[in-house]
Amino acid sequence: MKASAILLACVGLSCLAAPSLAQQRAEFDEDGYRAARYRAPVDRDPHPSARLALPAALLLDPGKDALFIDVLPVNGGVRDAKTGAWRLSEQHLTIPGAVWHPEAGRGDADPALWNALVREVTKARRRKPHLPVILFCRTDCWMGWNAARRLAAEGHEGVWWLAEGIEGWRTREQLVPAIPVTVPAN
Repeated sequence: MKASAILLACVGLSCLAAPSLAQQRAEFDEDGYRAARYRAPVDRDPHPSARLALPAALLLDPGKDALFIDVLPVNGGVRDAKTGAWRLSEQHLTIPGAVWHPEAGRGDADPALWNALVREVTKARRRKPHLPVILFCRTDCWMGWNAARRLAAEGHEGVWWLAEGIEGWRTREQLVPAIPVTVPAN
């Protein structure tokens, strides 16, 4: 009797802890991009992009050996609709040499913000056609995953996702203050 009660309690708790199939579906859009609860463990690769191991990323010189793009959202800030400049409520630290394209990793990324990121990649690759592109945000954040997957799906080659993001980098190297890319309104 006591064992049955414990078993029922465990089953009940596991049902509460695990998201339902409907909840899981709501977290992704019809194209497979994460569209809700971005801060959660990432349990899959961003195919057709690939995951870049942190030790390999640490061997690169961001801004020289590879284009590092931070897509972490602006926490509490806002983008001016007229000028495209971001007003920040707090400082964001990123990988030295990285370019910060806030909000470009959302499942339903604003087209102006996404197109600015694509222009950044195109511009960098005019100078170095095979320059690797590494997208990231934070550990357990789907925005870097979304951005890497979307960029590779659009036909860009040499696109990587750094799953450990700024926290992984910070374990070996100092982070620096980031300045968000200004994206003028269309």
